[in-house]
Amino acid sequence: MVGAYFFPLWLITLDAPQYPEGLTMNLWIDKLAGDINTINGLNHYIGMKHLSTEEFPEFLYLKYIVAFLIGFGVITFITNNKKVLLGWVCILVLSGIAGSYDFWKWEYDYGHNLNNTAAIKVPGMSYQPPLFGYKDLLNFTAGSFPDVGGYAVILSALIIVLVFFYEWFYNKKKINLQDENKS
Repeated sequence: MVGAYFFPLWLITLDAPQYPEGLTMNLWIDKLAGDINTINGLNHYIGMKHLSTEEFPEFLYLKYIVAFLIGFGVITFITNNKKVLLGWVCILVLSGIAGSYDFWKWEYDYGHNLNNTAAIKVPGMSYQPPLFGYKDLLNFTAGSFPDVGGYAVILSALIIVLVFFYEWFYNKKKINLQDENKS
């Protein structure tokens, strides 16, 4: 999970004929990067909010949440206790669900709460980017996927969940073998 501090967590892409090289926005653990100014310029015409690091309060505390998860992992390793491992897995899963919901909620607000004085208005159109995958938004195809840091966090969490299930089944088999040896 340490990779979250050194690589972007999420990547949003915008592809359109007038931008053959595409536009990108990278979400790091504490900032936005990429073609933010160009995206803001385009979004202004359809009434979307201005993108800036300051608009995301999550950037103030996300690094501490990841540090907590890493620290909890170290404690789990040191204690070598299944109940602590279960607690860590539960916190990881709940953190993933909460983070995904928070991101979706931001995307919904960003794509639906448009400025009424926008230069371009398409009745009934919303511009919510996809949480994951691709979505056509007028003449743009928006893509949203984990980036290197995001894959590091997801892979770490997946390994931890697999370790939990392995330990649960391994110890269950171990107990059964001990019971058979007593017979």
